[in-house]
Amino acid sequence: MSTSGSRGQARKLELLGAARALLFPICWPEPIGLVMVESLACGTPVLTRPVGAAPEIVEHGRTGFLCADDDGLVAAVAEVGSLDREACRAAVRERFSTARMVAEHVALYRSVIRG
Repeated sequence: MSTSGSRGQARKLELLGAARALLFPICWPEPIGLVMVESLACGTPVLTRPVGAAPEIVEHGRTGFLCADDDGLVAAVAEVGSLDREACRAAVRERFSTARMVAEHVALYRSVIRG
């Protein structure tokens, strides 16, 4: 299935929003993990490993689970129902909104200019 273009993006968001969870068994130090942010924005918890940016994106026990191994990921599937999907969306609004990110970039630029 192609997810390119607006129709593909809409389908991806539809799938993420309807899923019980996003299983993201990352094994490398991914620097951003945008798909995890997209999943949370759709209200879908993320099950992943504590590698790369995942611990900065997923709040263990609130917006998903950070699991050390495959067995932990499998066990976390049974716990997904205990997570509040609105908490996933709220975390994205609080931590990854455009307004917050722009404000933080401006503050950083100002501090660099001031020396």
